[in-house]
Amino acid sequence: MRHEKIVVLGGTGFIGRYVVARLAAQGRRVVVPTRRAQNAREIQSLPTVEVVTADIHELASLQRVLSGSDAVINLVGLLHDGRGDPYGAGFAQAHVSLPRRLVTACPQVGIRRLVHLSALGVDLVARNPSMYLRSKADGEHAVDQSFLDWTVLRPSVVFGPEDQFLNLFARLLPIAPCFPLAGASCRFAPVYVGDVAAAIIAALDEPASFGQTYELAGPQIFTLQQLVLWVGQVTGHRRPVLPLSATLGRLQAWCLEHLPGPTLMSVDNIDSMAVDQVPSGKVPCFPALLGIEPQALSELAPTWLAAQSEMRHGVGHFLPLRARGHRGIR
Repeated sequence: MRHEKIVVLGGTGFIGRYVVARLAAQGRRVVVPTRRAQNAREIQSLPTVEVVTADIHELASLQRVLSGSDAVINLVGLLHDGRGDPYGAGFAQAHVSLPRRLVTACPQVGIRRLVHLSALGVDLVARNPSMYLRSKADGEHAVDQSFLDWTVLRPSVVFGPEDQFLNLFARLLPIAPCFPLAGASCRFAPVYVGDVAAAIIAALDEPASFGQTYELAGPQIFTLQQLVLWVGQVTGHRRPVLPLSATLGRLQAWCLEHLPGPTLMSVDNIDSMAVDQVPSGKVPCFPALLGIEPQALSELAPTWLAAQSEMRHGVGHFLPLRARGHRGIR
């Protein structure tokens, strides 16, 4: 069955823009709710895309957004939040309350199909103090206990031209004589944003994926230290990396978390990195039924990282990159 009208929650974010663009290119009708219309500038001109102003955290508003559609894709996620027990209020709202509200609202408006984006490592949450992963696990549980035709996807850290991951290192390396690094030994399997979007859309219409959980990871595994060194090599800004102890790493993260402006790293990010972001082997990773061969970071990222480095070098090292995303360190 091909779903023709799809609501994409989180459609203005890093991953969401790729998903919406692909759906529109297939001629499907796409509804993207947002609280602020200006957040949707990059997608609102796409054919078949309808941007609506709505508060999806309010049940009646969510029901209105969903009404008349035949599937929903939930990509809503936060990277940072304040402390709380068991997690902060922002994580609770975005990662837990919204999925719970969604599985209630969908049957009320006749929607059975739900594709939900979770996170790699949530199945190890008992060993992890991360509020992010605890909240993602609780949201995933709300979905997989529902009576909907659901599919859960768990990506590793997602990279792409506009990410908040590789671009963060590319922005900091030129101004750092050396690079103190928390969580240096954590392992990642970076996955390309285009492959994540393709997997979401492939799963959408695949009945064999109903009631299934899949991991999405790239073919290469790096430690965080290796990634920083690699970005320095590609951008021409090689710097020595100084791995920090757990105590110093948390102190560094606390300082960065409390600086004015956008949060570069938080203590909870360090807690998330207590679990390697690599395939667990417990559930399929990019199963064959999705028809996607994940692409390698080392083959894709040098093109835009080198170009962005040259651009910054030409106009000043302190020029910020446009970096928006579903997650930064993932």
